[in-house]
Amino acid sequence: MLTLNHKSFGQGDPIVILHGLFGTLDNWQTVGKRLAEEYAVYLIDQRNHGRSPHVEGLSYPLMAEDLQAFLESNWIYKAHIIGHSMGGKVAMQFALEYPDMVDKLVVVDIAPKAYKGGHELIFKALLGLDLEQLEGRKHADAQLAEMGIEEFGVRQFLLKNLTRTKEGGYRWKMNLSEIHKHYADILQNIDSEASYEGDALFIRGGKSKYIQDEDWGLVLEKFSNAQLQTVEQAGHWVHAEAPDDLLSHIQHFLSE
Repeated sequence: MLTLNHKSFGQGDPIVILHGLFGTLDNWQTVGKRLAEEYAVYLIDQRNHGRSPHVEGLSYPLMAEDLQAFLESNWIYKAHIIGHSMGGKVAMQFALEYPDMVDKLVVVDIAPKAYKGGHELIFKALLGLDLEQLEGRKHADAQLAEMGIEEFGVRQFLLKNLTRTKEGGYRWKMNLSEIHKHYADILQNIDSEASYEGDALFIRGGKSKYIQDEDWGLVLEKFSNAQLQTVEQAGHWVHAEAPDDLLSHIQHFLSE
C-alpha cells in the first residue's frame, strides 16, 4: 500500500482534493484552506507527483485504489471528493468503483472521455532540461522558454516540481519518466461498467475546451444526477483563475 503525501486543515465533514497532471497538493492550498473553515480538508499528492512515492504504473484504476487505501488508513469511510483535470478523472473512477465512500462528487474541467493530448511540447522541454547544468530557477525558466513554453504562468507551474538536492543540484519532485511513460493512460477515458447515482457537480471554465456541450450526454450516462456550472472568465485552471467563483459553486453544492 502506498503512503501518499498529504496535508490536512480544519474540522468537520471530510473533503479530499486531487490535483491534475504535473501538479501537487500545493496547487489547491488556497482553495483548501478556505473550505477548511467549514470542513476537514485533505490535500493529496497523487502517485508519482509531489512528495508521494515514485512507483511503477500510473492509471485511473491504480490512483482510485490509492485513494481508497488513503481514506481507510485515515479512518475516513465517506468523503466529498473534488478533483481537477487528471484528478477529476481519478475522482470519477473512484466514485464509480467505490460509490459508498463518496458523499458528493465535484469534477473540475474534465469529462469522462479520451483526449488527444496536448502536453507533448511540455514533455519534450522537461525531459530536455539538463538538471546537472542548471544554475538556478531563472536559468531553468529561460531554458523552458527557449524550448517553446511561452506562457510564464505555465513555466512557473511546472517549475514548482523542481527542488534542490542535498548536494546542491536540482531534481524533479515528480517521477517525470514514469509520467511520460504512461501519458497515453492519462489521456484515456474512464473505463468502468458501473454508474454513479450520487450527487455530482461538474464545473468548467468558459474559456476551456475540456468539457464541450456535446460531452454532457456522456457525463449523464455515468453520472445520472450530475449538474453543470460554467465559470465564464476562467480557462482550464479554474481554481487559480477564478477561486472565488469556484468556491461559491462548491460551497453551494455541498450545502444543498
